[in-house]
Amino acid sequence: MDKWIIITGGCGFIGSHLCKFLLKQNENILCIDNLQTGFISNIEYHLDNPKFKFIEIDIQSNEFQLLKLPKIKQIYHLACAASPEKYQKEAIHTIKTCVIGTLNMLEIATKNDCPILLSSTSEIYGDPLISPQNEDYKGNVNSFGPRACYDEGKRIAETLFYEYKTKYNCKIRVARIFNTYGPNMDINDGRVITNFIKQAKNNLDITIYGDGSQTRSFCYIDDQINGLVSLMNSNINKPINIGNPNEYTILEVAHIIIKLTNSSSIITFHNLPQDDPKIRCPDISRAKMLLGWNPTIELLEGLSTML
Repeated sequence: MDKWIIITGGCGFIGSHLCKFLLKQNENILCIDNLQTGFISNIEYHLDNPKFKFIEIDIQSNEFQLLKLPKIKQIYHLACAASPEKYQKEAIHTIKTCVIGTLNMLEIATKNDCPILLSSTSEIYGDPLISPQNEDYKGNVNSFGPRACYDEGKRIAETLFYEYKTKYNCKIRVARIFNTYGPNMDINDGRVITNFIKQAKNNLDITIYGDGSQTRSFCYIDDQINGLVSLMNSNINKPINIGNPNEYTILEVAHIIIKLTNSSSIITFHNLPQDDPKIRCPDISRAKMLLGWNPTIELLEGLSTML
């Protein structure tokens, strides 16, 4: 009997790229998404492929637990809104996805004795006090702040993964994903690159929150997918940072996008949201050493595919 790879959040940005990549590897893909932030348009050209199935359902729902699933080979657990604007809008749903949804997926992994990968996040480091951030850094997270539903949700998801490993010998993989960008990003997702591109293309003011000196590190989607698949196909159960360590200030990113789009936009400055991280840069030594993974696509090249 054929075995299938589950991708939760498969209609989202990273999930849809992962579906496409694994189908090219001749895998059977079971894409699960509630379409809260994902789009059918991201996967509709796979719907006639007999090796691809889509189920619209919420993984935290009672209905999900009643689903009859085929034999499962691997699980990529990517489900959860990742845009601050969107995960804060439905904060309790975000927490439930990280807790109840994660428990449901761990049960499936345990039953099928298959590896399961968690798309954790650099957000678990909060507003870090060290840079770059390595996997041993415990973080600086405000558990009562507006971002806590996601930051703490992902932290408890990691805890659940390790408890299932301890009790059931579950084959866990934990990827701490840093800012990822590329084609098919939702232009209205409220994140910095999509905001700047939308504003620059329409010659609108570029809105920077804070003075623009805060930094981010941006990983192109192809590099991110290669990192996730490499981790899944390893035997590594320690958390692994998957991101590009080249760091840019937000102001630098704004100027780059203005130049690439030939925009007449001007930059305006606004108050920095509460708990917005001042620095964000991955230490990827562990990924290099254990996976042989290293990102290859730099920001200018990656942004050109989105314009």
